[in-house]
Amino acid sequence: MKTLLAGLALVTCAAALCMPSIAAETPPALPPLNVPAKTLPVPTDVSPEMQQIIARPLRPDWDKPPTTADGWRELANKIAAAGSSHITGMTDRLRVDVQMDTIDGVKVYRLTPDQIAPRNANRVAIHVHGGCYVLNPRSSGLADALLLAAIGQMKVIAVDYRMPPDAYFPAALDDAMTVYRAVLKTTDPKKVAIIGASAGGALTLEMMLRAKQEGLPMPGAIAPGTPMADVTKVGDSFQTNAMVDNVLVSPDGFCDAATRFYANGHDLHDPMLSPVYGDMSGFPPAILTTGTRDLLLSNTVRVHRKLREAGVDAALQVFEGQSHAQFYRDDRVPEVKEAFKEIAAFFDKHLAQ
Repeated sequence: MKTLLAGLALVTCAAALCMPSIAAETPPALPPLNVPAKTLPVPTDVSPEMQQIIARPLRPDWDKPPTTADGWRELANKIAAAGSSHITGMTDRLRVDVQMDTIDGVKVYRLTPDQIAPRNANRVAIHVHGGCYVLNPRSSGLADALLLAAIGQMKVIAVDYRMPPDAYFPAALDDAMTVYRAVLKTTDPKKVAIIGASAGGALTLEMMLRAKQEGLPMPGAIAPGTPMADVTKVGDSFQTNAMVDNVLVSPDGFCDAATRFYANGHDLHDPMLSPVYGDMSGFPPAILTTGTRDLLLSNTVRVHRKLREAGVDAALQVFEGQSHAQFYRDDRVPEVKEAFKEIAAFFDKHLAQ
């Protein structure tokens, strides 16, 4: 019997030696797909208002980011000044009262809609704005906060976090966490929501990672919209939507330069800059939003899958034809109202009363 087993073992080993070991070999680099140039028509299955947004040309000077600290400050101030009338118009149309305040030294805006739903009387949302960690200072970053306050009929605290060149990584996250800790002193965490888009979407996820590190309770729900979840530029849509997304335009454009300016030499793989590489187990329910032309579509999809793999209740809404963060650009667009009705309903479902 021993002789028979030994013989079988020799035959098996011999057979194994004859077979190539696929697992042990490094797979060869696969050839890329060469896609011919094409013309992309504006989708006809979206509202006329959204068609106008989709049809806009590529963002001007997307490939000419500032090269100095003063240059970034000037750009941020220029964009803020240009958008001030738009934010004022949104504030008036949505009938939201906006008051400046400070919480433990951090500048914030307190947003109160003219009607607060009775179920939201004891609920509050914390908002962290987008802008590649460098843009949209002061009230210029309030668009999505205004939409949530009005459509969700709930109070919102918007964090006007410090940005370069006055403060670098991790200043934005530190300020957001300062506000979160302060809110937890007076509010049940299950009655707290956190929302942000783009860099604000990444900050929302980073806040959850930091809260886990510090042993803080999770909020009731989060809404990280089109998050900058991987600033190392890994993800299929960085290629497929390059020169298609009319907001971010290219993975090597102004937003990449701004993020590196904020990171100030820090490792971009750090989950506090690229939260897709963090442990998302134990995260609260999350709703993510993106568009089919969004350069960060893959970032959003990858975060959604990682949340689902961690057992988190996570919803994903993807809008036809939209480029980066266009789901909150203008309150007069039907798709924008639809997006925030979904977010408000998600919060209503998961927040305690």
